[in-house]
Amino acid sequence: MVFEKDETAVSPVMGSILMVAVCVILAAVIAMYVFGVPSNVTKTKVVTATAQLGINGDILITYQGGQNDDTLSSLKITAPDESTWFTRSPDGALVPSSSSDPLGRPIIGSPMILTTPAGGWPPGPKHVMVVGAFSDEVSQVILDTYL
Repeated sequence: MVFEKDETAVSPVMGSILMVAVCVILAAVIAMYVFGVPSNVTKTKVVTATAQLGINGDILITYQGGQNDDTLSSLKITAPDESTWFTRSPDGALVPSSSSDPLGRPIIGSPMILTTPAGGWPPGPKHVMVVGAFSDEVSQVILDTYL
């Protein structure tokens, strides 16, 4: 008895599977462009700041700069007691959020001091957050830490 190989059924099945795979991939690529997935990607800004707790409880924040330093407009700092402060001038002067003073961007190395309030900071770790506002209307967290 001699067996002959008959592979005629393999070719149509493989062809069908490949055609379905090509159609699914093509549909996914077209859907990406139709729904605009590539268009909503925003680049992350590269700037940073550091924070440290002083001996008397004051918080010292230092702006370190970065690749996108030239597009930074101002910094918004949230203190451990939830008060909000903004940079006003290149030397790192801060104004409260209720102030009508114009905002400004600090220069690299500018120290910004959050003075301990009369009642002291809330007990426990001190949460400090710094958000950068950029000239292209983008805001981004550049420091979020506990001291």
